[in-house]
Amino acid sequence: MWLIVGLGNPGAEYAATPHNLGFALLDRLADSVRNPQKEHKADSFLLRGRLGAEEVILAQPQTYMNRSGPAVEALLRKEKLATGELLVVTDDANLPWGAIRIRERGSAGGHNGLESVIEAVGTEDFLRVRLGCQPRQRREGPVEFEGDLADYVLAPVADSDRAAAAEMLDQAAEAVRTLLREGARRAMNRYNRKVEPPSPGGENKR
Repeated sequence: MWLIVGLGNPGAEYAATPHNLGFALLDRLADSVRNPQKEHKADSFLLRGRLGAEEVILAQPQTYMNRSGPAVEALLRKEKLATGELLVVTDDANLPWGAIRIRERGSAGGHNGLESVIEAVGTEDFLRVRLGCQPRQRREGPVEFEGDLADYVLAPVADSDRAAAAEMLDQAAEAVRTLLREGARRAMNRYNRKVEPPSPGGENKR
């Protein structure tokens, strides 16, 4: 059994924001779940079923991003699952649009949702998939984002980033299926690709 948690914020006003990429990926995966059963438990919307050969619970905590941890901990406890059966999906503003990073463990990297989960479950040793949503730079070369990052991740995805977001979500859904089917290492080798940051004209260099 796998508990796959997408991090995000509840409410229609957040649905199309970078901070809800975790929710968006679970929506993609839900389309492939066989024998789906919906329920509400531990302040989360759940979808139980089979993804490939694996039994899964897809969970979207409804506690808001910064308080995701207690909901995740409660689900693990109520379902009698270990952190080795946990996969957390979240956005990452340090990665460019299109980048997918699968990790078997690690720090929160400044992400408040991941920090809440780590604090609640008491370990950094759980799988996570991070989806890039880095702000487009205003000139060529590495520069600091000129603005409030919290405002950026809570605003709707820009029109110029929507195609990259959709492609990334499709690839990330396949990455999760690969992870469940073949293991984390193979999924990492296949999907942890370097993606160039956008050029000033807005085109991604591949």
